[in-house]
Amino acid sequence: MYKRSRILKAALFLFTFASAPITYAQTTIGSDLNAVTTAVPILTVAPDARSAALGDAGVALSPDANAPFWNPAKLGFVPNDLGVSFSYSPWLRNIVDDMSLSYVSGYKRVSETSALSLSLLYFDLGEIQFIDENRNPTQNFNPKEYSVSVAYGQALSEYLSLGIGARFIRSNIAGNVNVSSTSNYESRPGNTAAVDVGVYYNRDLNQTLNLGLAAAISNIGGKISYTNADQKDFLPTNLKLGTALTYNLDAYNSLTFTVDANKLLVPSPSADRDQSVISGIFSSFGDAEGGFSEELQEINLSGGVEYWYNELFSARAGYFYENPNKGGRQYFSMGLGLRYQKFGLDAAYLIPNEQANPLAQTLRFTIALNLD
Repeated sequence: MYKRSRILKAALFLFTFASAPITYAQTTIGSDLNAVTTAVPILTVAPDARSAALGDAGVALSPDANAPFWNPAKLGFVPNDLGVSFSYSPWLRNIVDDMSLSYVSGYKRVSETSALSLSLLYFDLGEIQFIDENRNPTQNFNPKEYSVSVAYGQALSEYLSLGIGARFIRSNIAGNVNVSSTSNYESRPGNTAAVDVGVYYNRDLNQTLNLGLAAAISNIGGKISYTNADQKDFLPTNLKLGTALTYNLDAYNSLTFTVDANKLLVPSPSADRDQSVISGIFSSFGDAEGGFSEELQEINLSGGVEYWYNELFSARAGYFYENPNKGGRQYFSMGLGLRYQKFGLDAAYLIPNEQANPLAQTLRFTIALNLD
């Protein structure tokens, strides 16, 4: 069991990593960094080990069972009739030992050029012991967040596909606990829904080169509230642009280079937070107080290199960069992958740029099953 102060510290570190601090609190660390803040930021964290090892890049990678998280359009080109994957990550184990992030996703072809998927993202924040104003223990609570998603991808031609997804989101970070006896606000779980859209282009440039280009917008949905007050917070609506270039060295060896650029399509900290979701999306391209130069700072870059030997063994390395004024997350990543007949196993390891970082030694594991 953990004291509330320790858990809150862990939560702050967590949400710094996940693009935004927890918005239930009246004061956030994002306000000091001028970072763009949202609710449910776990929706932007790479859940699978393959992309995690590539610096959290994945929107234009070759399709697999984790495609719905990155870009539903990739479902139009999935390689198998049926695919399932399960990913798990012990979270912030340098601080607490009962946080975890889990993701399960599966798809089924409905035709030669289309597929339907179902996925679940589940985030367990561990047990919290609440205390009152006099620092007396009141009750225990186990915060959880999850989303259930369906997605569909359709190939329009030999090279181009489109996709759409929809999800239900539930964020229960304080239950119905009244965290302050002096406040008239009652806490409650937040519920909302969102959609994803994406486009994916893939073709062979010649006998040795393959090019993938992709764009996707995820989490376009209603605002979410954690109290009975009128205040509501934006979801992490996220624009992803990416490319992946695969070079087949010979019949057994290949290299893939991939790069993603991400931008949250929500208002900057200095902008009007009461505007609608659609208005916030369009205004997010020009509402930064520092002008165009600050807008560029809101773009996160991620990229990596993936090596495959005979489609049996892979080695991966990547890097993620976020501007210091917008959160400052910067880290290397690495990982390995194995394939044997219908089964796959991937692992990823995060290496932060600085010592004493709570994200140090973060591991992700993915197991997969593919059937023709």
